[in-house]
Amino acid sequence: MATQKKDQKTGTPSIKNRKAWHEFTIEDSMETGLVLTGTEVKSLRQGNASFGDAFAYMKDGEVWLKDFYIKPFDQGSYNNHDPRRDRKLLLHRDEIRKIDRAVAQKGMTLVPLKLYFTRGLAKLQLGLAKGKKKYDKRASIAERDVKRETEREIKRAKISR
Repeated sequence: MATQKKDQKTGTPSIKNRKAWHEFTIEDSMETGLVLTGTEVKSLRQGNASFGDAFAYMKDGEVWLKDFYIKPFDQGSYNNHDPRRDRKLLLHRDEIRKIDRAVAQKGMTLVPLKLYFTRGLAKLQLGLAKGKKKYDKRASIAERDVKRETEREIKRAKISR
C-alpha cells in the first residue's frame, strides 16, 4: 500500500510505502538516486507509481530495485518504458559496502520506503530492515491504538475547558 502526498512547495508527489513500516522494523535508511528513462520521470511526476512488493537486491557490486511499478506514461509513444523493469540505484561505493555487510546478516533486507523529488531529481529512501514476527505486528498495532486514544482524550480535555 503506497500513499501519495503532494509537496507543499513544489507540487511534486512523494509516494510512501506504508506497508514496509508495518511488515518490517527499519534499522537504517539512506537516500539513493534512480536510473530512469524520460517517460518514467514524467509518470512519477504525475504520481503514477506503486511500491507493491518492491525490494532491492545486490548484484555484481550494484544495488537494483525490483518489482517497483511505474505506470506507462499516457502520452508516451512506441518507446514507452516497461512498468516493472529492474532499476539501478545510485549509491556511493562505501554505502554499497555497508549495505553488502548488513544484508549478509541473517534476516536483513533492503526495502524502499519513500520516493520523492529533490531539486528536480527523483530520489528513493531505501531502508535496511528486519522482518517482523506476527506478535511484533500486533504489538505495533496496539501501541498505535493506545497513542490514538490518548491523543483523543487530550483533545477532549482541551475542548471541555
